[in-house]
Amino acid sequence: MYKRILVPLDGSEFSEEVIPCAVGMGAGRQTPVILLRIAPGGSDQAAVQAYVDRLAAQHGAESLCLVNDGDVTDTILEEAGRVPETLVAMTSHGRSGLVEAMLGSVAKQVVRRSSTPVLVWHPGGGEQLAPETIKTVVLPLDGRPLSEAMGAHAAKLARWLGAELLVVAVINPKDMASAASARTSTSGMSNMESSYVRGRASDLASQYGVQANWDTLHGEHPAEAIADYLGNRNDVLLTMASRGHRAVKTALLGSVTGTLLRKGGHPILILSAGA
Repeated sequence: MYKRILVPLDGSEFSEEVIPCAVGMGAGRQTPVILLRIAPGGSDQAAVQAYVDRLAAQHGAESLCLVNDGDVTDTILEEAGRVPETLVAMTSHGRSGLVEAMLGSVAKQVVRRSSTPVLVWHPGGGEQLAPETIKTVVLPLDGRPLSEAMGAHAAKLARWLGAELLVVAVINPKDMASAASARTSTSGMSNMESSYVRGRASDLASQYGVQANWDTLHGEHPAEAIADYLGNRNDVLLTMASRGHRAVKTALLGSVTGTLLRKGGHPILILSAGA
């Protein structure tokens, strides 16, 4: 599925936290992991190269140092596009270590402008490490085309990793209450939701030859319901889609994707649709 995994670094430990996940994904699949450091023209390039070489040797990866005074996002995307089927894997913020920095971060721009999904990890400063082994790829669905757009990516990724695909949907109790007040069977509503999720899991399993399971969750806030459901599992990768400029801004800050990035402790493959 991927010919290489490109990990942009900014020299901070925050940006390095995604490396174990990238290396774990590439292991056993003959997929090289490239650690990329972009150095301004006036920097100590020998020191920058030594930094990347040291990390690459430590993790069994390859090193790449590019000298560029231009836009960092452009450089990352140009390097990713140079080799088709490159997965960019990066942390949601780096040197500053501030969640708020995501608003104008390189990660947001890379996700927004990339035509392919980008793997994003929210660093915890060593409190919680990115997983080295992914056993489950989670696909949250809400019935809208935007969430459905991630189905093929999730199934292909699960097959490539030799992981299980888990399709989930969150049922809001308030919707159940509204259905009851409208004399609609809540059990019927729940059965319809379960049928939808089960059907999508079955379709993706058949179409992409992947082992798939499904579940329905309950909660007023989808992100919290998903995070609680996954708990502290350190072998899970989520797949999410976001639309356009404003959606991606909120997706990296306050929406379901943003909440899962901050609270869930799981890497997320994000696709920007219709940007």
